[in-house]
Amino acid sequence: MIPARFAPVLFGLILSGLMSLLVSGIATLRAAGFVDGFALLWVGAWLSSWAVAFPTVLVVAPIARRLVARLTTAPDT
Repeated sequence: MIPARFAPVLFGLILSGLMSLLVSGIATLRAAGFVDGFALLWVGAWLSSWAVAFPTVLVVAPIARRLVARLTTAPDT
């Protein structure tokens, strides 16, 4: 198992991987259509997208958390 202290990085890795997979698939499909070799085009687009998305998530996530904290209120207990 991975130690809990790595949870934010693991979360960023998984989230960025899934999101870049989905977005690159849609973008590749719209640009090329269902052509022969579509899967290879998609994987190429995904890997380059993930290479940008993962470090971006690590930098942007703390900013997004602070923004969400400012825009929301804690529930009354």
